[in-house]
Amino acid sequence: MPHDLAFKPYFLGPKAENEAWVRDAFEHTLSDWFVERGQLFNVDPAAITRAEQAGPAFQRVRARMEDGLAALIVRLRGELPTYTPRYMGHMSSELALPGLLGHFAALLHNPNNTSKEASRVGTLIEAEAIGRLTAMVGYDPAAARGHFTSGGTVANLEAVWRARYRLDHRLALGVALAGRTGTPLDVFATAHRPAAAAERLAARHGLDDAALRAASGVVGNALEAAERIGRLSALPYRGPVMLVPGHKHYSWVKAANLFGLGEEAFWPVALDRQGRLCPDALMSRIDEARRRGRPILMVVTVAGTTEMGEFDPIDEVAFRLQALRDDGIDIWHHVDAAYGGFFCALDPDEPLLEPARRVALRAIRTAESVTIDPHKLGYVPYACGAFLARDGACDAVSSFAAPYIDRAELGAAPWTRTIEGSRPATGGAATWLMGESLGFGPDGLGAVLRATLDSARTLRAALGAAADEVRLLEPMDSNIFCFSVAEDGDSLSRANERTAAVHARIAGSPAFSMSRTVLGAGTHGELIADHVASYGGDVDADRLVLVRCVVMNPFWADARMRSHLLPELVGELRGIIEGVRDEPRRQVA
Repeated sequence: MPHDLAFKPYFLGPKAENEAWVRDAFEHTLSDWFVERGQLFNVDPAAITRAEQAGPAFQRVRARMEDGLAALIVRLRGELPTYTPRYMGHMSSELALPGLLGHFAALLHNPNNTSKEASRVGTLIEAEAIGRLTAMVGYDPAAARGHFTSGGTVANLEAVWRARYRLDHRLALGVALAGRTGTPLDVFATAHRPAAAAERLAARHGLDDAALRAASGVVGNALEAAERIGRLSALPYRGPVMLVPGHKHYSWVKAANLFGLGEEAFWPVALDRQGRLCPDALMSRIDEARRRGRPILMVVTVAGTTEMGEFDPIDEVAFRLQALRDDGIDIWHHVDAAYGGFFCALDPDEPLLEPARRVALRAIRTAESVTIDPHKLGYVPYACGAFLARDGACDAVSSFAAPYIDRAELGAAPWTRTIEGSRPATGGAATWLMGESLGFGPDGLGAVLRATLDSARTLRAALGAAADEVRLLEPMDSNIFCFSVAEDGDSLSRANERTAAVHARIAGSPAFSMSRTVLGAGTHGELIADHVASYGGDVDADRLVLVRCVVMNPFWADARMRSHLLPELVGELRGIIEGVRDEPRRQVA
């Protein structure tokens, strides 16, 4: 078996090719579950007797359940076949067997990772799995912290919670000092004072935790705290802002809303000509926030954007934030690597990634916090996201108390630092087994992702040559690519009509699945202009409609699969484009 295809035992296969051993693995898991129940407390009487099981009432109930299950199975046959290479619609694909089996094994025991008391083993497995993820992204596993969430949205909220805690802690120190010394409060400088300097000031002035809590806008009344900050700084206090690139995920707008910041506090950062965060625009936003006395809750960069799979220049942002830190301005940096974080499993010199993208991935380790989704490129079942923090200080949050599940002899309960209370152990177990078997290095998951990168480039080139009207969008950073459909000289609005019509036909075809995305001129104006100029068109619309292909399925790397499917895919697209080309314009629109 070629080295790049050595992952084949780790997936069921689009035709259930590994059915025999997978069936054995599931039966072994179930058998152990049954045996464990039978052996534990075996002196206890049976709760369900054979006579009861044979009775007509019992059999009627069993029949209803079996009928209901049969109906559910039939209905689920109509679900999207995301396991086949023909599916390239969204960030979902064939599940890896270690992830599926780990999820299933933990599901049977149903531990609640809210605390060690409710999950003796599940919490330990979670900690070990988090250790593997932190090592993969470049953190020191001995210092790093983290936990599993239901997905990237909640993980991003976890980052906001922690960044807000640190910001509030620094502001509370400044308020307490200004109140004690009479020195005017510089809100921006106070909010971004480095940790060591803040600790020295607190010690010098004898400000303990009680004094800081009394000045806190999170623990106390936020409106009263804002009034107090305004009085001490002689300027109305309007709260912190979040600096997020214009290609933002929707979760950041949710965060501004849920944490009471207001959507006005969401400050988008302009993108560069290729649709990535522009470092110069970021610095302009930071300067603007300083002038207006608005603390910066966090700066967000993205590794693997939702639309195009792009990587922001995380390294350049980290460099500039470090320069500010050297000047006494400490700003929280969060990397939203929900999709692209697992590319850290590749060899650091992976030639299928551009050098700039490799450098960006290596810079993730410099950030205070990271979001990563094992249920995307980790190939484990939904719902499984993860929040990672560089160290214990970056994982600190407001404290809570619940005596019935928080006891000193058990240590700090996980629930005290998670937005979600009850959390399943399934995500942690799935990720743990992935790390234990496939591994998160270049020869494990990295080999899978390398295969998807190679396949995406092959598919992109083939589709680009399928018809003259296929206009591939630049750049392509990962295993996602996009294209529009336009004839030479088409206006943007006309190209959008053609592209929408092509996607509608693809969506109506049972053969292949692709998704559709739209880029707005407000965020991607230069990229859109360059794309339209590539085929001699005019920009007469404020958006660009694209067909989007997410090439996650590893079996595109198989030579037999590729030789069978690729000609069919090219022929399908070519036929659709010819059909749209021949339609009257009123029907295309």
